[in-house]
Amino acid sequence: MRSLGTRRVTWAAGVATVAVIALSGCSAGQVAETSILKTPISGLNTQSPDGNLLIRNLQVIYNDPEGYPANGDAPLEVALFNQSTAEMTVLISSRPLQDEQAGIVSARQIGLDGGPAAGRPSANPEPSGGSSDSPDEVGGGNDQNTGVEQPSAQPSQPGTPSIAPTATLQPARITIPPLSSVTYLPEDDTKLVAAGLSDELVPGHSLSLIFEVSGQAQPIELTAPFAIPLSPASRAPGETAEEHE
Repeated sequence: MRSLGTRRVTWAAGVATVAVIALSGCSAGQVAETSILKTPISGLNTQSPDGNLLIRNLQVIYNDPEGYPANGDAPLEVALFNQSTAEMTVLISSRPLQDEQAGIVSARQIGLDGGPAAGRPSANPEPSGGSSDSPDEVGGGNDQNTGVEQPSAQPSQPGTPSIAPTATLQPARITIPPLSSVTYLPEDDTKLVAAGLSDELVPGHSLSLIFEVSGQAQPIELTAPFAIPLSPASRAPGETAEEHE
């Protein structure tokens, strides 16, 4: 027959074992949950009033803390989804806001640079991407929408895509087949560009854009935010960190 001391030691050891197993399970659950978290996106999400056009992850591509100068060109990122069973044409342009606001810049032209259609003004632009993307795969953190659940997306890699002179840009008149999509990303051959900026466009500012959709009388007026960098900006040569007491 076991003594009272032996039974107490055995009971304490059992309790400790159960506690270790419980903590291990909790930790494993935390790892499993955090491993599926997605990086937040700074782009804009919205849609046309009838829901046939979904606009996802619209933003000015980040280049550096200095941004883009006045009269310069800035590349844009966006994904467009045609949710209807008919072909759709989207014309993107820019104009100043009626009520001028600080930090909101316009452009002289929104156009397409590069790609097979760049040298053929009479042909519809052929943006990169295709119908394989879905609205659930492209999204953003800024929503200008009415009661529609916003999808998420993986962020594109930051960088400064090379842009040809403004004279080579074709109008941003984009044809989207039924139930299909087109995307413009920094690494694509065909780029969506805002040319002739009215003022400097820097982080924290935004770009005024107009989306005219075929079959709809009212254009969609938006402001595209400046993308947030995925990593901190590098320090200038000779700059030292602040000393803390």
